[in-house]
Amino acid sequence: MRVDISFLPALATAFLLIFARIGMMVMLLPGLAERSVPMRMRLTVALVLTLVILPLRRADYPIDLRSFGPVLSMLGTEILIGTMLGMTARLALSALEVTGSIVAQELGLGFATAVDPTQGQQGVLFGNFLTLLAVALIFATDLHHLAIAALDDSYTLFHPGELPLTGDMAALTVKLVAGSFRIGVQLAAPFIVFGLLFNIGLGVLSRLMPQMQVFFVATPLSIFAGLLILFAVIAAMMGTFLGYFDGTLRAIAPNA
Repeated sequence: MRVDISFLPALATAFLLIFARIGMMVMLLPGLAERSVPMRMRLTVALVLTLVILPLRRADYPIDLRSFGPVLSMLGTEILIGTMLGMTARLALSALEVTGSIVAQELGLGFATAVDPTQGQQGVLFGNFLTLLAVALIFATDLHHLAIAALDDSYTLFHPGELPLTGDMAALTVKLVAGSFRIGVQLAAPFIVFGLLFNIGLGVLSRLMPQMQVFFVATPLSIFAGLLILFAVIAAMMGTFLGYFDGTLRAIAPNA
C-alpha cells in the first residue's frame, strides 16, 4: 500500500501563509497583544485560528513550489495585511489615550503617571484606566468576535497574492488616526468645558483676593470635581467609544 504525501509541502506552505496573516493581527489586537498576556497564549490563539481558517481558505492560495520568489512575495503581503488589520483595532483603542491625556491635563493630574499594563511603558493614569476599562468592555460585549470575522472577510477584501494598494492603506491610516483623535477630544469635552470655566473662576478669584493661595485651594477642588464629573459621564463615554470601535471593525468586516 502506497501513501501519497505529495500534497504536504503545498499544505504546509498554505498553513504558514495563513498563520503569517493571523499571527501579525493577533500580535496587535487589543486584549491579546498586551505584554501581560503570555506569549504562549498568543501563539495558541493564532494557531487555533489558523487551523479554523485553513480548510476554508486553502483554495485561495495559488502556491507554486518550483520557485521561492512568489512564495516569499506572498509571505510579505500576508504579513502586511495582518499588520494593517491589527493596527486598525489598535489605532481605534488609542483614542482613549488622547482622552486620558486631556482629562489629566484639565484636572491637574498630568504628573500622575504609571506603567501602562497594555503597552509596558509610562502612561497617564487616566489613560491607563480608560484603556483597561475599554478592553474589558470589548470582551464583555463580544466585540472581539468582529476581529475574528474580519479575518475571514479580509480574504474577500485582500486576495492572497495581491498587494494592497498603498494609497488606500495610507488613506485608511490617516482616517483612523484622525478619527481616533476626534473621538478622543469628543470624549474629553465635558472636562475641557469644566477646565475652562474652573480656570476662569480661579483667575477672577485671584484678582479679587490676591493674598489667597489659589493653587493650594484649586488643586484638590479640581481633582474632586473632576472625579465627580467622571463618575457622572463614564457610562456615556464608554458607550460612545464602543460605538466608534464597533464601526471601525465593521469597516474591515463588512459581512459580520
